[in-house]
Amino acid sequence: RLETITQRFSKIGSTPDLSPENIQDIINNFIHYFKNRTSSKVVFQIDLPKKPIIVEINKYLFEWVIENLCKNSVDAMNGQGTITISINESKKYIEIFIKDTGKGIDSKIEKKIFKPGFTTKSRGWGLGLTLAQRIIKNYHKGNLDIKSSIPFKETILRIKRKKIKDKNKY
Repeated sequence: RLETITQRFSKIGSTPDLSPENIQDIINNFIHYFKNRTSSKVVFQIDLPKKPIIVEINKYLFEWVIENLCKNSVDAMNGQGTITISINESKKYIEIFIKDTGKGIDSKIEKKIFKPGFTTKSRGWGLGLTLAQRIIKNYHKGNLDIKSSIPFKETILRIKRKKIKDKNKY
């Protein structure tokens, strides 16, 4: 765990190396790690394609983004509910959805949640979503956005990025 944290911090401010990774393995390994550190009242549903999807990412930074989004989900659900992670693959894009059964995101603040310093929590600095979005946008050439949010029912965040052009390369 300490090595992972060191790897993450060493990448900030520099151009991280991207390498081909099986996105399902990254997500499954993270969930195995995170499940053991989360309340048993949080249920994880994983809906991933069986066929491996290889994406060029920086494993450490990408895991941090998923961890940050899942921690926010746990907070939004007050430590109990369901987090669903799924993948949609099209010809050009891969989309990763993180859905929770929390309190939702008020439409009045949707445009603010990715801004530095914005938080609805009593603790924290409001940097998690800002950094997550920058990591996806600047390093992984993708987007992180709110797909939908229904108050007191569900929120779905989406990571969208282009697929590797030459699959035979790997």
